[in-house]
Amino acid sequence: MSKFELSMRNISIEFPGVKALNEAQFDVRHGEIHALIGANGAGKSTMMKVLSGSYTHWTGEMYLNGEQINIRSVVDAKNLGIETVYQEVDVALIPYLSVAENIMIDKMIMDMNGKHFVDWKSVSNQAKEVLKRLNVSLKVNKKVEHCSLAEKQMVLIARSISRDCKLLILDEPTAPLSTKEAEELFRVVRDLRDSGVAIVFISHRLPEIFSLCDHITIMRDGKHISDMLIKETNEKQVVEAMLGRSFEENYPKYDADIGDVSFEVRSLTDKKILKDVSMNVRKGEIVGIAGLVGAGKTEFCKAIFGAESIVSGEIYKDQQRISIKNPTLAVKAKLALVPEERRKEGVLVSETVFKNLTLPSISQFSRYMFMLFGKEKKISKEIIRDLGIKTPSENQKVKNLSGGNQQKVVVGKWLIADADVYIFDEPTKGVDVGAKKDIFELIGRLVNQGKSVIYASCENSELLSITDRIYVMYDGQVVKEVMTKDASEDEILYYSAGGKNYEKQA
Repeated sequence: MSKFELSMRNISIEFPGVKALNEAQFDVRHGEIHALIGANGAGKSTMMKVLSGSYTHWTGEMYLNGEQINIRSVVDAKNLGIETVYQEVDVALIPYLSVAENIMIDKMIMDMNGKHFVDWKSVSNQAKEVLKRLNVSLKVNKKVEHCSLAEKQMVLIARSISRDCKLLILDEPTAPLSTKEAEELFRVVRDLRDSGVAIVFISHRLPEIFSLCDHITIMRDGKHISDMLIKETNEKQVVEAMLGRSFEENYPKYDADIGDVSFEVRSLTDKKILKDVSMNVRKGEIVGIAGLVGAGKTEFCKAIFGAESIVSGEIYKDQQRISIKNPTLAVKAKLALVPEERRKEGVLVSETVFKNLTLPSISQFSRYMFMLFGKEKKISKEIIRDLGIKTPSENQKVKNLSGGNQQKVVVGKWLIADADVYIFDEPTKGVDVGAKKDIFELIGRLVNQGKSVIYASCENSELLSITDRIYVMYDGQVVKEVMTKDASEDEILYYSAGGKNYEKQA
């Protein structure tokens, strides 16, 4: 592959009320995996959207192999060999088309150019060649809607490679993947690097960055902070550079007075995966739900919140049996769900921060037929201040906030609603270490107030740090209940993978 060295200098861009980039810089060259990291809102995704042509109103300079370039559209970027695979893969794929059609769609459109017929055999063969180059086994006639998230990601990477990709940007690529799927992705990424492709790898997961990447660039508050070789630094130094301060590596465990059982599920079965699931949580207690991707954690969280149909089973709150057939009844029962897919299910991205915060409690802010906008904004400002939501004002649209601040909005709306039972489904997915700590401190405040917390996560280190008890799920069932103080990460992983009788080391 020919030389590819790209430099971005003094890049600035503003949105209403926010200076997202402030004379930032970035360098990347062929044959390296270059990590780009920073706290939520640091500007890393914005920087890559400028580079990929998604944002056009930037100022500054860009150079490719020493010559100045001007990327003002996605087409400009693609013509230079710059491709991006975003975290939300479904947005970029056409579900009712085949794997081959999705991989070759751009070439199909260009090849048509006034023609009335498509050479389907050629499309299929070319897609097979691209997948072969990636050493990925995937049937090209399979409909994309029937593919797993990991397979969809490979389809997008294959599409990028089919277009003579010189720079591949991967934005939080492992967030939806299991450990095995992530390892397969890393193999493909390393192969691409070895073939001369430049890789930009955006992730909040430091262990995978240190095992995969060659170089690291750190951003903070829209500015470039530092560049370093992975082999010349460590995780603690990187975190402190991200946050601009020292950081305690262990997450805090908040000791609250644990009371009576406040919420109980007995023999819950749904139409998809859950089979005879039972669990309970006490007042002031944090109960973890562990398990690998696909174990049924998300389905369980949705089922007890009325967002999934239940075939059989019973739900009790404060010793009284309740019926939760839909989320409206769940809210009335004072349950709150912070869902895994916050942008799809947790917030209205095109609405303002204060509208999102007050929506579940709208009755508090209305009198007869009139809205009490003054009260609505006053309470919103208090939540924004208490949770440290970084926004120019309560009138900012949620879509313009970073992922971590969007997550705080999802949590904040339930604080106004004053729920009794809080259900968190992968709450730290895609957020940085600073935002994680904020979320854990918030959960600590909830249990200190006597609230009950159900915390579902694939991150066993988090579960072992902040919970009191852990239920381990495998194939839609609870296979083990452990006291957190007596458990280990090895034990949790053993049962998550389908193990039966774990023998603790002496």
